[in-house]
Amino acid sequence: MDSTRRGMLRAGAAAVAAAALHGHASAAATGAGGWPARPITIIVPYSPGGGTDIFARAISEGMRKTLGQPIVVENRAGANGVIGAEMVSRAAADGYTLAVCTGAHVINRYSMPSIPFHPVNDFAPVSLLSGFPLVVAINDKLPYRNIAELIAAAKEKPGSISFGTTETATSYVGNSFAKRSGITLVEVPYRGSGPQLNDLIAGHIAMAVSSTVAILPFASGNGARILAVTSRERSSLLPDVPTLAEAGVQDYEFTGSYGMYAPKGTPDAVTQKLYASIQGALQDPETRKRLMDLGADMRTLGPAEFAAFLQEDDRRWAQAAKEGLVTVSSQ
Repeated sequence: MDSTRRGMLRAGAAAVAAAALHGHASAAATGAGGWPARPITIIVPYSPGGGTDIFARAISEGMRKTLGQPIVVENRAGANGVIGAEMVSRAAADGYTLAVCTGAHVINRYSMPSIPFHPVNDFAPVSLLSGFPLVVAINDKLPYRNIAELIAAAKEKPGSISFGTTETATSYVGNSFAKRSGITLVEVPYRGSGPQLNDLIAGHIAMAVSSTVAILPFASGNGARILAVTSRERSSLLPDVPTLAEAGVQDYEFTGSYGMYAPKGTPDAVTQKLYASIQGALQDPETRKRLMDLGADMRTLGPAEFAAFLQEDDRRWAQAAKEGLVTVSSQ
């Protein structure tokens, strides 16, 4: 994550701390009428059991406590998250159908031949929910103890090491890691980190690029060995795991994210009330602990700040595509 993105995150976190829940809630209530008056659906465009699914269910439980209505999480996997996101883009703009997507939501515009919506312009941004590092992990029965040994094995037998990905962000990390390291890896795409990590543990793939949220239950002797994180700094949950830059991949840095979206045209009062409910969830000790245990940070952005973040992210990936750093999918 570059300095502009980090600065926006710090600004958003400061705004949250300054305004706190009460100010957001009172402002959001104005003009929101009786919303919400019925259950809310959150679409997760990936398979059950993956990092996005786990995170969305954790945050939705906290939001339920502040909104006073049930929140149903539905998984609609397929096409790198496009199928579920399209459902939300076509839903009524009333705040009752939302999506929780990864940063791949924006990258898809540049990595797929065509998608039936514009990932920035055809949605109402609700909140950047969290940033997190991705990890490079291998099946723990393999002999590689570090990134250098993995690279050496890949150079000795080009194309002999397969790696699983779940969407365009994980694909970008795996392929850019291979390119920078001068090795050839074989990408195996999955519909979510649940099936991806099941195959990693079973030994059907040698390596996976995943989120800290998804991988932690499988680490430390449970089938996976984490060799590196992709962030600039080490993860507080994995203090003994080096960054890719520390492991020898010079200047490597990538940070994933989760964001909440509503259909375009959703009233500002509703998106503000949703954001207030997210802040309420983060004030709830049980929800906050659960999210922190998943490896998620608590730095959020509200609707306006998130909109600016997405515009900047879109420009970033447009430039990356021009430089040939985004692989175009056949989907």
